[in-house]
Amino acid sequence: MSIVQNKKAFHDYFIEDKYETGVVFEGWEVKSIRAGRVQLKEAYVTIRNSELYLIGCHISPLSTASTHIHPDPTRTRKLLLHAEEIKRLIGKVERAGYTLVPLDLHYKTGRIKLEIGLAKGKKQHDKRDNEKQREWERDKQRLMRDK
Repeated sequence: MSIVQNKKAFHDYFIEDKYETGVVFEGWEVKSIRAGRVQLKEAYVTIRNSELYLIGCHISPLSTASTHIHPDPTRTRKLLLHAEEIKRLIGKVERAGYTLVPLDLHYKTGRIKLEIGLAKGKKQHDKRDNEKQREWERDKQRLMRDK
């Protein structure tokens, strides 16, 4: 069950491969995510010391969260993935010019997982071509329905 999707990622990038990762959250963050107060629009994934980190993901703290913790809504969160997969991703990002983009935050067996995509950036003309194709499909559906 999807919590939040990053639709902008599909507009700005060609997604070549997808990986499901765990994320290290604090307790107040999980409560906020379950309440639907999370945003992936500005988020991105970086590599530091052979580890993956999610940066820029905004989780709004609930007012009923703990009083003795001062929550940081955009703190850096560590992503959990097998070491072999991380090495493979690092190789593709550093050598082949790929980017890691967060795509979807969802539940899986009661846990919150993040789907990241191995992506290549789109040029402006690619975005225009996609828009034209989408409009043509919409017009085609409209024409078929009117007949």
